[in-house]
Amino acid sequence: MPVIARLAKKDRQTRLIQTLQENPFETDEDLAERFNVSIQTIRLDRLELGIPELRERIKSVAEKSFDHVKSLGIEEVIGEIIDLQLDEQAISVLEIKEEHVFTRTQIARGHYIFAQANSLAVAVMNADVALTATARIRFIRPVRLGEKLVAKAVVRSREGDECKVRVETKVQGEPVFTATFRVFRMAEEKLLETSEAQLKP
Repeated sequence: MPVIARLAKKDRQTRLIQTLQENPFETDEDLAERFNVSIQTIRLDRLELGIPELRERIKSVAEKSFDHVKSLGIEEVIGEIIDLQLDEQAISVLEIKEEHVFTRTQIARGHYIFAQANSLAVAVMNADVALTATARIRFIRPVRLGEKLVAKAVVRSREGDECKVRVETKVQGEPVFTATFRVFRMAEEKLLETSEAQLKP
């Protein structure tokens, strides 16, 4: 993350507003590092500018009108969905906590990063049931304890029941993981018919 040379208060606050408009998920710690000031200074700036703390900013984004997940239960999505436009795009946020990392290295276990991306690729589908067929993935750099993953899924193409979904996961604007999923959409009735047919002797 680029560090900005110390600015006059007015200039700093102007840049702070611009930074949070571009990325509302930056923490006070991130902002303090970025602007080369103390965390307390950032908090005072936010108070003066009427900018809420991170938790409230995430909640505010999440409360904006967007579609509801159809293809799986909202509790099955890894991360918190903050934007969803079915068959178009979706965004989720996942903060890496103690349960997500290896104890010795404090590096995030890869399956959590993959699971966030995969569940988002399924959640963006406008279908009763969506199943991942294949995935091409790339881990770009290790993710560490305390970092916040922002994953964005974009539906790239649709052919019949098959969709290609591209997911890019970033930390503070820096890509850390990418994936392209082939996802199949299926009506619930068709899935039940298929299951029943497989059970018949």
